[in-house]
Amino acid sequence: MSSRCDSACHCFSFEQDFIGNWRCIPLCVRRKLDLCGVKLKLNHWLQLSKEQRQTLVDWSDGVDALEQLRQHLRDCTSTMADGMAKDLPPVSGAPWQQMAELPAAVREAATARGVLLTLEQWAQLSELDRFALCKLARPGHDHHNLEAAFSEVLV
Repeated sequence: MSSRCDSACHCFSFEQDFIGNWRCIPLCVRRKLDLCGVKLKLNHWLQLSKEQRQTLVDWSDGVDALEQLRQHLRDCTSTMADGMAKDLPPVSGAPWQQMAELPAAVREAATARGVLLTLEQWAQLSELDRFALCKLARPGHDHHNLEAAFSEVLV
């Protein structure tokens, strides 16, 4: 694994209720899926063994590793009932990849919860932290982990 594995493989404390049994796709894996351009359904994830899911959590997020991940997921899901995981364009220029602008949804979610989040703080967060806040703050998402996420990443 690359030296970036600490961030690539990090699971948040607010995800603890499903870490170990991996009944949900953790944010570190969801970020890697976005980066390599794969739509992995929850049904796909749940059909993988716990060991296979752990392998995805531990997978590096280096450029070569992400291309290998894409092929690995194609291979793992090709015989599943839901069919092979779908290819998507790899994410590039997403709000969580930008450090120069605080996304409106994150800013509004922070303000609504009385959380002070400055552009400086945003820029100092890891890409995974920014990814988590963007995913959890997006409109229409169940925001039950958002307050815990703000508390955890803004320490």
